[in-house]
Amino acid sequence: MNEILDVDLITFESGTDAQRRAVVDGVMSSLRNGFVYTSTDLSEDLLDTAYGMLQQFFSLPVEEKRKAVAPGTHGQTGYTGLLVETAAVSDVPDWKEMLNWGDEVPLGHPLQTKYPARYPRRLLPEEQVPGITEVLHAFHQRVLDVQRRFLRIIALGIGCHESFFDTMTTDGTTLTRAIHYPAMDLAPGGGHVWAGEHADINLITALPRATARGLQVKVGEPGDQRWIDAVPPDRHVIVNTGIMLEHLTNGVIPSGIHRVVADPAQPGDRYSVVQFAHPTPWTILSPVPTCVTPDNPQRFAPIEAGDRLDQVLYEINLIEDARRV
Repeated sequence: MNEILDVDLITFESGTDAQRRAVVDGVMSSLRNGFVYTSTDLSEDLLDTAYGMLQQFFSLPVEEKRKAVAPGTHGQTGYTGLLVETAAVSDVPDWKEMLNWGDEVPLGHPLQTKYPARYPRRLLPEEQVPGITEVLHAFHQRVLDVQRRFLRIIALGIGCHESFFDTMTTDGTTLTRAIHYPAMDLAPGGGHVWAGEHADINLITALPRATARGLQVKVGEPGDQRWIDAVPPDRHVIVNTGIMLEHLTNGVIPSGIHRVVADPAQPGDRYSVVQFAHPTPWTILSPVPTCVTPDNPQRFAPIEAGDRLDQVLYEINLIEDARRV
């Protein structure tokens, strides 16, 4: 069996009961390794336009890019420079730079009042790349729509109602991130990889096509694990699971462990755009009853999603006044 299966979101939404069940079963089988491929209705033209504008931004001199830095937001909006984010299991910062954005909630909204650091004002380089704000906002909304729809498949797969994730992701802190991985021959000192081995913190992550290969997934059972290349079919999106989903499912769906390494057959730089689907920070991450059984007793204590995010932001070196490397 292939380690990463290919499913069809549209068939789940419009197919027969048997077809829908087959998609659910395929997703749950593939997510044993934390990854699955899916066809979607995401616009290729919108993706091309977004990549064009992002490449324009990342090609700017560093002093121009730094105008998009948002101090105190811990990498949740604006620009993050090279050699900052660091995988939790590594002491070597990742060889990448990033631009981050998400939705805003109105000032005075209960979420913004209680968690102001979670809902910063969005900062994008509109001055440097005119029109980028509108394009990236539209891109964020379209990918978020795909993610919410895909979470309905997972909800059924874990024995919950199809709408289980709908409320917790409404006004959640979902983050879209554009990543530029510069050519490895430009990395200082040696010992760098584009992005070290890690799991994402969120529920699920969506990754439309990147401009070059490099994403690798850890598969297999403990003691017999190996890395495989993630190469989805054309016009497909990669979906991987995060720590919060592992927590909610009591480990039934594990976090997808992955890294990004330069492919010798494709020298040069790499661009990708990913979106991390987050619940609202006041969501209590507690294993759902359907995933707690005598054979799989409860592994995780309840924790607020915002607190769990804080833990990981510290571990990956994004707390500005608490850098560990």
